[in-house]
Amino acid sequence: MSGGVGPTGCDIALPKEAEVDFKEKEDLPLKNLNKSTTSNKQGFLSFNQLNSLAVVIILSASGMVSPEDFAFVFFSLFYMYFISKVAFPPLNPSRDPQGFNSQNKLLQIYGFIGVTIGLYTPIAYILEGVFEGDKEGIKAAAPHVFLLASQVFMEGVALSQRFSDPIRAFVPAFYNARRIFTIVDWLRSEVYKVNNEHSGSAWRVNVGRALAMANMAFWCFNLFGFMLPMYIPKVLKAYYSGYNEKDQ
Repeated sequence: MSGGVGPTGCDIALPKEAEVDFKEKEDLPLKNLNKSTTSNKQGFLSFNQLNSLAVVIILSASGMVSPEDFAFVFFSLFYMYFISKVAFPPLNPSRDPQGFNSQNKLLQIYGFIGVTIGLYTPIAYILEGVFEGDKEGIKAAAPHVFLLASQVFMEGVALSQRFSDPIRAFVPAFYNARRIFTIVDWLRSEVYKVNNEHSGSAWRVNVGRALAMANMAFWCFNLFGFMLPMYIPKVLKAYYSGYNEKDQ
């Protein structure tokens, strides 16, 4: 904060100002080092992205993912870059992402519940179905798990400085809307598979129904009760506020 209001006619204050300038210059390489370290960290895949990518590859190799879901993932990648260039270019790549505080305990619990219901438990359900021979249950749950793992990976891609906050909000909303249709198919399969040959035990049928219903309830609330009415408007408001400040 030098160069503003200060004693300009007193020689006693000059050594202190010089000392402050010296310390700022001395700290400058450390700040640049921290910035370069942060940018280097953003260039690598995170642990969650690697795990999600592994799930995507395994499910893709199993043949349980439809061509439509593959096309959706590739389309989301290209469309994300398209709207980033046309509609929501980054305003200031060095700024922190706006929106809700990631350190909020309630949001952390909410995110943990979502990952547990949407990813961890269905993966365990699929693995258990391999041993029990529940081909119908595995085939029905696989598209949802594939799309959610792809969403986690794409959210990591959107955290790059190349993308603005609306793009970061677009990814989960876009995938959430698509996954609701896969959950509907999953729930329908669980309801009508009782008399099928490869439906698993009665206990597994009940677990599959409960898991599909839990995912339907959670992700419908996440899209229609959180993302659309709260998260996306807040992100857009912050983005356009910064956009107006940039034009002034």
